[in-house]
Amino acid sequence: MGLFDGKKGLVFGIANDRSIAAAIARELHREGAEMGFTHLPDADPNRPKSENRLRKVVGDWNPQLVMPCDVQDESSLDAVFSAARETFGSIDFLVHSIAYAPLEDLQKPVHEVSRSGFSLSMEVSVFSLIDLVNRVKPLMSEGGSILTMTYLGGEIVIPGYNLMGLCKAALESSVKYLAHELGQSRIRVIAVSAGPLRTLAASAVGDFQKMTKLYEAFSPMRRNVEFDEVGKTGMFLLSDMSSGITGENVHVDCGYHVMGGPPLDADE
Repeated sequence: MGLFDGKKGLVFGIANDRSIAAAIARELHREGAEMGFTHLPDADPNRPKSENRLRKVVGDWNPQLVMPCDVQDESSLDAVFSAARETFGSIDFLVHSIAYAPLEDLQKPVHEVSRSGFSLSMEVSVFSLIDLVNRVKPLMSEGGSILTMTYLGGEIVIPGYNLMGLCKAALESSVKYLAHELGQSRIRVIAVSAGPLRTLAASAVGDFQKMTKLYEAFSPMRRNVEFDEVGKTGMFLLSDMSSGITGENVHVDCGYHVMGGPPLDADE
């Protein structure tokens, strides 16, 4: 018997099989969860690249729902949650793995970021969580769990993370406020902060190879985290096994975040 037998949920943000959301959903599937998934709308319906990438990941999991979703479009969100209500009736968990910043703004120093780039990044990366929580709350009448993705650059300065660090800081604050507001409804809201993993999003941020070497040298475990470790932690945080946890930013980074300086045996 799996931890998620009889439980139903929505997963937003699987880009490909090298996605943190995909790693979490894989563990949820192994534990018996029924899931619906969304993907970015495809510009050409005759060449559904985003949908095909998603189906390549989830196709063998008997997905109950696969739909396009633009989190900036009210009608798109209305359609997804209407379909979710019709398909599932109620929802037990939701995974939010959505973030975006225009590349030209992401690569600039924070003080040079454009007004439009800042607004767009915050809307997609932060307000999308708030909006999804508001929409899923009526479907969680028996309580539920909501998980979002963050990174250490939202807590301290990570050179190269730039504008996305500001977005993650706002996201982490949102998690705390949402956890407070929804706690009496037995809905938990949690963030998981993974170490650097080679995802599609990571390719746009700084020198990824240098970052992984730092984690291998500085972290207490002297290695970087693996996808399946983040996946298992995410599954645990969404499960009843973590029923007393909410409002937290849970680090899965082999302990890197606790270090104030390099270990004495770190390489030069």
